[in-house]
Amino acid sequence: MRRTLLLILLVPFLTAAQAPRPTDVWQPFKYFVGTWKGMGKGEPGNSQVEREYKFVLGGKFLSVTHKSIYKPQEKNPKGETHEDWGFLSYDRSRKLYVLRQFHVEGFVTQYRSEPGTQDGKTYVFDSESLENLPAGWRARETYKVLNDDEFVEVFELAAPAKEFSVYSESHFKRQKP
Repeated sequence: MRRTLLLILLVPFLTAAQAPRPTDVWQPFKYFVGTWKGMGKGEPGNSQVEREYKFVLGGKFLSVTHKSIYKPQEKNPKGETHEDWGFLSYDRSRKLYVLRQFHVEGFVTQYRSEPGTQDGKTYVFDSESLENLPAGWRARETYKVLNDDEFVEVFELAAPAKEFSVYSESHFKRQKP
């Protein structure tokens, strides 16, 4: 009788211990949390880049703030400062990540992660929608992790009915507090 009672009491605990634990959907992106600086190059010229990733709104979103500073140069005689804010979320129904970027120029881009590309070394996001650009344009963001403290971001654009071409490439290094 005692064994039966003990078994009845232990079954819920044993079942709970064997149940699959929920995975942390943010694990692939925890690498990026922090402050980064580096250099960029591309169509608008060479730039100094700054970026910060942090979890916001109770850890439900990953916020991204970015600034590229282009000093006057041959490719960009007046120079410029580009800024964008982004929010990365996890869409449970589609089982993918969605990145929404808001650019100082008035563009808004919504990207979706490409399945199988979040391997801890390469992250690819293709545009789903582009606001305030002519119809047919596409964009792609690719992040390549080089080591514990460096990654490269490649930003590509494609005009209507054209293939992607690199618009800019930025090399980031983690800033130590």
